Amino acid sequence: MIDINRISPKVFVWAGSLITGLGVIMGALGSHWLREQISLLDMQSFETAIRYQLIHGLAILVLGALPKPFQGMMLKLVFHFFWIGVLLFSGSIILLSTRSITMLPLSWLGPVTPVGGLFMITGWIMLFISSIRLVGEKEEE
Repeated sequence: MIDINRISPKVFVWAGSLITGLGVIMGALGSHWLREQISLLDMQSFETAIRYQLIHGLAILVLGALPKPFQGMMLKLVFHFFWIGVLLFSGSIILLSTRSITMLPLSWLGPVTPVGGLFMITGWIMLFISSIRLVGEKEEE
């Protein structure tokens, strides 16, 4: 089990760069090879998954660079909501949009996509709440 309080700032850089780098690789794969292999609708879904993966990978990198007052339990929870959201949301869309190639029976993944989206949304809401709390604490001093 991961101790949420023991996440090193390096983990944010590691995870953010991995997620973003994989997004770039997958995007290149999609535009150079996959485009000819899957339907236009599946390609649009694939591109949506990659876009959200890139955005959240960059967001994780930014989380690691936030000043000290932001670095606490809430930020670490945001980190987990983001990477899990990417895994569930983008991962399920990528797998579903390429099933005509893989021939894997993945229809059960359909309900996973909105759960991943909810993880991402929850992460952004938690980050917003965290920033509001910090502003309130600064004004009280």
